[in-house]
Amino acid sequence: MKSETYIQKAYRCILQNDFEEALRWFEEAIQANPGDAEVHYRCSITYGRSNRLEMAISHAEEAVRLQPDKPEYTLHLQHIKAAELVQKARKMVEGRTDVTKSELYQAVSHLKSAVAMDPLYAQAYVWLALVYSELNEHAMAIATLREVIALYPQESSLQHIMEELKQRLKSYLQEPASDGKRGHENGR
Repeated sequence: MKSETYIQKAYRCILQNDFEEALRWFEEAIQANPGDAEVHYRCSITYGRSNRLEMAISHAEEAVRLQPDKPEYTLHLQHIKAAELVQKARKMVEGRTDVTKSELYQAVSHLKSAVAMDPLYAQAYVWLALVYSELNEHAMAIATLREVIALYPQESSLQHIMEELKQRLKSYLQEPASDGKRGHENGR
């Protein structure tokens, strides 16, 4: 079969929300024509939607290698790498009660890198704000969330998170300080 036939089958599978089968057909198309940057790019998008970021990055890198003059390939690669960093940070902190400050700061580092790679990736900002809040750096959390709200003012869920962060700050400020000082706000 020709590469185009495999691609058509992949798109049909995508329309039926069968991403695993679509990936199989994209991989067949790549076997038939490994030098086709566009197929690597499309395959990467589908891996990304399936949250298989390692494979998404691999195909995105190949698309960029094959056709470095296509800005959409580079932007997609940056987005996928940012998503991988957010995923790493989430695994470090999400649902854990025993997270150390060191792990929180490592998560902040990952999330700052994700924001730098893809400045429009709202999830990176939200997680960065939440981790700052866990570190009792509430002013940084609120400032970070304000940045993403400025990008996506129509997102009401962001306003809800902002209210939660403001409530955390209020509670933090009302807690008695054990050493006569108020917390570690802004790294102090």
